[in-house]
Amino acid sequence: MPVRWLVRFGYDGHLFAGWARQPGLRTVEGELLRGLVRLGVASSPDAAELAVASRTDRGVSARANAFAVTTGLSSGVFLRSLNGISTEITCTAAVPVADDFRVRRALRRTYRYFEPLGEHDPVRWERAARLFCGSVDIRSFGRGLPAGAPVERTIESVAVTVTEGGLVVEVRAPSFVWGMVRKIIAAIREHDAGRLPLTRLEAALKGRTRLTLPLAEPEGLVLWDVEYPFPWTLRWNGPNRHQLARARSQVESLWVRSEVMKALAIP
Repeated sequence: MPVRWLVRFGYDGHLFAGWARQPGLRTVEGELLRGLVRLGVASSPDAAELAVASRTDRGVSARANAFAVTTGLSSGVFLRSLNGISTEITCTAAVPVADDFRVRRALRRTYRYFEPLGEHDPVRWERAARLFCGSVDIRSFGRGLPAGAPVERTIESVAVTVTEGGLVVEVRAPSFVWGMVRKIIAAIREHDAGRLPLTRLEAALKGRTRLTLPLAEPEGLVLWDVEYPFPWTLRWNGPNRHQLARARSQVESLWVRSEVMKALAIP
């Protein structure tokens, strides 16, 4: 008897052209669907009835996104099979759900943006971040939104943490529109650079003015968590040896790249 599963999964967005299937491009959805059929998790792409909590753009990574899939596999081999799809996609937990479960109806989504410290002033970043709280008009902070009337969304918090070498901006909200976190980061950068006063930023959040903001680079953005009102009942005890080998290779490559760049920068 086929069972509908909700699965927590992560991936390195640098390796994919976003979530959604696109002809001729390697995407997370396309990779999953090919693997689900190849490994017998689903008999066909349509039979999988694959649905995702958050569609990420090209270059955006996920620590804990979520997808729903229908399969006849037993719980004992389910996560092991999913983790055989690709070393670049890790499935860490699962829970059975009703056939009509809506994966996009999560309680909360949390994103983190990793910003190199550079010349940034953390105090100015924190002051701007505190304005993004409560019910706000997001017309200045999303893509493709109607301009005529306010578009309200609730943002639970935007917090800035100083870490070694940079800033981590954590944004928590029940839902997000396309490009929202990256435009929030762009707005905070504009304030830090002295081009966007707090009074004007606050006016935009209240719908009294509109801002024209770029999108911050996608590579620094990670979908950190998607929360539901129930616990995960099945957990992956990995990583497997293929995932470990790939992780070691990536760490070694980063070290080599870092040393090469240091050598090029020093006369």
